[in-house]
Amino acid sequence: MKMAAKTTVLNLTEEEFVHPGNRACSGCGLSILYRIGVKALGRDCIFVVPPSCLTVMQGLYPIAATQMPVLNGTFASTAAIATGVKAAMRRLGRATQVVAWAGDGGTSDIGIQALSGALERGEDIIYICYDNEAYMNTGVQRSGTTPQGSLTTTTPFSGKSEVGKNLPAIIAAHNPAYLATCSASYPLDFHDKLLKAKQIKGLKYLHVQTPCPPGWGIEEHMTVALGRAAVETGLFDLYEIEDGCLQLTGPSQQLLGKACLRPVREYLEMQVRFKACSDEQAAALQAQVDQRWAGYRDKFK
Repeated sequence: MKMAAKTTVLNLTEEEFVHPGNRACSGCGLSILYRIGVKALGRDCIFVVPPSCLTVMQGLYPIAATQMPVLNGTFASTAAIATGVKAAMRRLGRATQVVAWAGDGGTSDIGIQALSGALERGEDIIYICYDNEAYMNTGVQRSGTTPQGSLTTTTPFSGKSEVGKNLPAIIAAHNPAYLATCSASYPLDFHDKLLKAKQIKGLKYLHVQTPCPPGWGIEEHMTVALGRAAVETGLFDLYEIEDGCLQLTGPSQQLLGKACLRPVREYLEMQVRFKACSDEQAAALQAQVDQRWAGYRDKFK
């Protein structure tokens, strides 16, 4: 399915679905995603959210930042609950979009079994993982997607020793109806991929890198710049997978024409969480990026 004309700040709907105030941290990448994402989803939508930063941002009863109905569930059951809500909508004869929106902990770790089951069954839901690469809501503990060398409150002084999970690759192995990677620093790309996902039947998975100022150790005004640096260095790639075919999208597609990308070291040095990252670790990470992008250039030449 081809994507419609790209959304710009000039044709983005002016209708707002989120109230002006919320409980997000200053500079929160998730708050950018949420405001723009719900514009793509529209009002006929029900959210299923596990314990997470999004639960805090939306607010607990009787306070709500969002104008959409939200069902807060248990950490392990997001995809299972969304499956049940979608079944209820079918029974009522309604085409309401059911959107599971969870963090990396509730997706890559605690909730992966329910998500794997929903993928295997081909449930007709949208699943969004906002990946801020740690359990930020409970104190910046390491998660499955925390990058190697990153400092958290539950890693050694040298940083996480294990390589983070490539969660989109794990999801891709389930053959979802649609898979896309996105960045909070490119919210209109996220918006348009959601518009596309709405038109596809089956389970649609969107994985969004979401910079977190307090958890990553950056100034609040650096959120967008840091997310863009992740893409421009080739560390985080923006792509879609449909019918088993991967295509780079947006800014990542434009990088194919460049012989050299921004050095990975620039991205690492922007964040306190990588202050313990050694030159050897940085060089190894750069080598991984170079190898992956050499493969992209061969594939898409």
